[in-house]
Amino acid sequence: MVCKDNGLVQLVAEGVAPWLDGLSQEVIASGRLTELVSSATLLGVTSNVDVFGAAVTGDRRYRDQLTLLARQDVSVELATRSLSAHDARLACAELWPVFVTSREVHGHVSVDLDPALTAAVESTVRGAVELTRLVNRANLLVKIRATDQGVLAIRECLGIGIGVHASDIFSVRRYGEVLDAYFDGLERAVAAGLRASGMAMITSMPVGRIDAEFDAQLTTVGAAAACSVRGQGALAVARLAYQAYEQRLGTERWRALSVAGAHPPRLMWTDTTVADPKQSPTRYVDEFVAWGTASAMSLSTLDAVVLGSDLRGDTLTGQHEHAAAVLDEFGRLGVSHSAVADRLGETSAHRQAQSWRRLREQVAAQLKAVRWACP
Repeated sequence: MVCKDNGLVQLVAEGVAPWLDGLSQEVIASGRLTELVSSATLLGVTSNVDVFGAAVTGDRRYRDQLTLLARQDVSVELATRSLSAHDARLACAELWPVFVTSREVHGHVSVDLDPALTAAVESTVRGAVELTRLVNRANLLVKIRATDQGVLAIRECLGIGIGVHASDIFSVRRYGEVLDAYFDGLERAVAAGLRASGMAMITSMPVGRIDAEFDAQLTTVGAAAACSVRGQGALAVARLAYQAYEQRLGTERWRALSVAGAHPPRLMWTDTTVADPKQSPTRYVDEFVAWGTASAMSLSTLDAVVLGSDLRGDTLTGQHEHAAAVLDEFGRLGVSHSAVADRLGETSAHRQAQSWRRLREQVAAQLKAVRWACP
């Protein structure tokens, strides 16, 4: 029996789907994932390249797979994808009961697409098709960054029946473009005879990074002036994005898709780990609450929420005017939303490339180690 004081239970009651940010053999084999899923407080999992890389290096559970891959003399790239796909299959199996009982609304597992495959729309779609084939589970979502090329690829993937996690959305404008891609892709899929209910999309905003960039660009402003908006950038963007979400779900276009069985594209908050020890560790969970959203948390943040969060009900609905005023004040201080989004787009691409390069190096080192150990 789950304690009603459990913060995750309260979060679910508010209409927010808790997700785990970070997938590894440890969280699966230890039984932690099973425990969270069986308690009806975890409704999805998203992979994290940095978490995965650390696990491959430090967890001996990967050794048998690495040995087999080394004997097959596969490339580092293929070995990396194979290891990731294996973990994804196990997680998909753990979340399958949630997927079934929720009628495909919850229970998804999101897996990163190798950025080496995302230079163009066509290669991104091919990579998504290959990842879908490797994992071979209906509750898989392919994570694609919502760049200019990514938005086009998202539409194409949905049109052929591939579920998508549109990640790294930094602006309300980009979020609107992703919603358009979802509608376009669903309409293509339905026209091709595919089940609308069988396709899902999660859209995600990294709220911690958005906040950090807004605040970083305030450094040239006097402390007193900056104090009025510091730490409010991400919440303002989230509130305006949620308003856009509600508006789209009120259109005739969405009603037609809903009648065909489509599920609303859930808006998820990522990068919710709070770096400042002076702040509540559950801040980015407590402050981003509205029906039909999701919150992806590291294990440490998730544990903090379980022990007790400070939920205050819906924090997004009907708050768009205040949010617009906050962004206007940022603009008056010389910090524009578009400049923040552009900067985050650049740093995000660099960050992802670094993470994947480090992951390949970690996998290469482990393959080399098991080759030396093989008789």
